[in-house]
This record gives sequence, C-alpha cells and structure tokens, in this order.
Amino acid sequence: MKKILCFGDSNTFGYIPESAKRYDENTRWTALLNKKLGSNYTVIEGGYNNRNGFTDSIDGEFFTGYKILPQYLKDNIDIDIVILWIGINDIQKFYNPTFDDIRTGLDSMIKTLKLSVNDIIVVSPPEISENILKGHFSYQFDETSVEKFKHLPELYKDVSDKNNVHFININQYIKVSEFDGLHYSKESHSIIADILYKYIKTIFAEQLNYEISSN
Repeated sequence: MKKILCFGDSNTFGYIPESAKRYDENTRWTALLNKKLGSNYTVIEGGYNNRNGFTDSIDGEFFTGYKILPQYLKDNIDIDIVILWIGINDIQKFYNPTFDDIRTGLDSMIKTLKLSVNDIIVVSPPEISENILKGHFSYQFDETSVEKFKHLPELYKDVSDKNNVHFININQYIKVSEFDGLHYSKESHSIIADILYKYIKTIFAEQLNYEISSN
C-alpha cells in the first residue's frame, strides 16, 4: 500500500470560491486523486483553510505549516510521497515576507520532509489575479501580494531543484477562479487530479524500473 500525503492550504482542502464551502469527494482534487490511483494507494488529505507555510500564523500552530507538518508525519508513518502545495497565506499583507524568507522557509520544510519521505512533489502557489482586490479576500491581500505571486513559481522551482525534489508549476495548466481570484473551479480540480495522477504513476514506474535494473 502506497501512502501519499497532500499537505497544504485551502486549495488542498477544496475551498469553493462561490460559497466558501468545501468541494465534495467527487470534486476536490485530493479525493479524485485517491479514486484515480485505486485501492493500492491511500491519499491523506492534509489541507486546511488559511494555513501558512513558513510564517507563524496569528491563528496558532495548526495554521502554521512548518510547525504542524511533523505531527502529520508522526501520525501517518511510512509515507511514500508528499505533495507540498503551500505558501498562499504567507503572502498576506499582514505577514509581508521577503523572497529570502520564503526561500528559506520552503528549503527548511523540504529538508524536514526528506528525513522521512522518499519522494516530494512541490507545487507552486497559484498566481492570484487582481480580482482578489475587489472581493472577499481584499482585506488580506494587496497589490504587493499580487506582484509577489508572479515570482513564486521561479523561486519554488529553484529551491526544489537545489533539493533534488519534483516540481510542478500548476500555473501552466490552470488559472484561479475569476470569482475570488484565489481558489479553483471544480473543472480545475479535475485537471489537478489528472496531472498529479500521471506524475505519481511516473514516479513509481521509475522506482520499479530502477529496482529491476539493480537486481
């Protein structure tokens, strides 16, 4: 049985832009991924709304990714792959981290994972749209936030490459909802599940080929 931890924020949790509720098990990408992979895989849904990655959240430890991640690893031993998709909420104007802060935080989180996990897939945060400045989340994000998000895919790729882990720039495949400028439509969740399904299958196929060639 292969175990996959999906660790992240509201876009991993399955936040619905229009209603602020959660997509059901037939819609959110984590649950779809579990169904696509089948009975030989277990997908652990570790997303939560308003969770930071590398910055101490004003809401406490559970909402601070680097602090709560070790607990997820402790509660779910023998994880094969972690899909790390986090960093949206760090860019809120209340925290205003520098690029060096983000780089250091992501690097530290990856190094923590590498102590106990075979493979890591880092997914870049979405490039939020300027619609966010007119909607429900305008109190959290400003023009500086929107500009910062444009540079995160390159930063995330650089840190991932230096740590020799997998990286997916999700912005090449989908865009955030025009409704709130931050979260994804149900169609996008389906695309996310397809992309990650193919990627995970490739990882395990490569491992199997390596094991065969080594024997």
